[in-house]
Amino acid sequence: MSRRTLADWLTWQERLHPAEIELGLERIRTVLERMGLLRPCERVFTVGGTNGKGSCVATLEALCLETGHRTGAYTSPHLLRYNERVRVDGVEADDETLVDAFEAVDAARGEISLTYFEFGTAAALEIFRRHGVHTAVLEVGLGGRLDAVNAVEPDAAIVTSVGLDHMEWLGPDRDSIGREKGGIFRPGKPAVIGDRAPPHSLLAAAGPGALRLGVDFDWTESPAGWCWQDGARMLPGLPGATLPASALKDNAACAIAGFLAMERTPLAPGTAARALRRIRLAGRMQRVPGEVEWWLDVAHNPDAARVLAQALAAAPAHGRTWCVLGMLEDKDAGAVAEALAESVDGWFIASLEPPRGLAAEALQTRVAGALRSPATCAASVPEACSAAAAAARPGDRVVVCGSFHAVGPAMEWLGLYCAPQTR
Repeated sequence: MSRRTLADWLTWQERLHPAEIELGLERIRTVLERMGLLRPCERVFTVGGTNGKGSCVATLEALCLETGHRTGAYTSPHLLRYNERVRVDGVEADDETLVDAFEAVDAARGEISLTYFEFGTAAALEIFRRHGVHTAVLEVGLGGRLDAVNAVEPDAAIVTSVGLDHMEWLGPDRDSIGREKGGIFRPGKPAVIGDRAPPHSLLAAAGPGALRLGVDFDWTESPAGWCWQDGARMLPGLPGATLPASALKDNAACAIAGFLAMERTPLAPGTAARALRRIRLAGRMQRVPGEVEWWLDVAHNPDAARVLAQALAAAPAHGRTWCVLGMLEDKDAGAVAEALAESVDGWFIASLEPPRGLAAEALQTRVAGALRSPATCAASVPEACSAAAAAARPGDRVVVCGSFHAVGPAMEWLGLYCAPQTR
């Protein structure tokens, strides 16, 4: 009997559990306990938040690598390849490594039914153990308190932001959502809050010793680069090229605060600068230069769309701004379009694949009341990108946003995505 391929495993995992999402720790905790993975390595960071998790994880990963720690990073979702979700020392896991880990999880689970995300979380931790990882940086999937990642005991936890997203799972307001996200904090362990106006529930969950952006640490711009500061400690001359927006620097500042809360040796400014130069943030304020510039951003909720709009306003185009928009069924498309409306001169609305993706016509109906410029529907993201490219003139720019499922295909259409190095 031939061995299952990675694609086979992923298709099977999608059908294993009766629900795509079922929050709770009992199933995953039992499996991790059987595998000896409740403590997969010497040091664990968990990173939660509505927006900003990816850039925070990337900064933490880079800092750990630059200071000589063997590091594993687990993120989700992916843009084009599942392998993107699991990295060891900055290198994506190859298909064979993932399949080996999936086989180990399947053998350990017995009759326990795991969701797609739970299965992948256990596999990532197994890979980290097999590769002798010293530090694991784990991105929370949904919420925090009942997310599979929270079955692992962190040494430090970061919540980057609290916004209105996944409300059907996390609650109707920021206080409810903050309570869920704050569930990743642990008594007596470093807690970092990156929301500059956090809800009371998040503050309560973090406890009195929490480190808060804008209160206990912050950053400032200077001609020589941005500067992180924590009281008397300063890290000047940090490069901004890989973190072009203020929100990205907020997230990186949180990562630095969390790292320093755990690291016993001082962090030199030069070391921090080298770490930040390692960062490659695909699909997060990613700008592709040319006669027509392309912006790729996975903004998929109102807060993220407002951040994108601020970045567009801070770097105005010489010509017009076109937007390729694709979104999932459960997102607040109208509020996203409203946040971007003043920045966009024309829209190309793309269908995303069912069952979660919205058809272009349905998405157009949802956003029609917010748009202030013409919109054209397209059957797919590549078709929308082609139409936007045909409409654009030198000096214009095209923004692709609304979902990982929109940005990934746009990257492929632009020829930006090639098979990365894997181990």
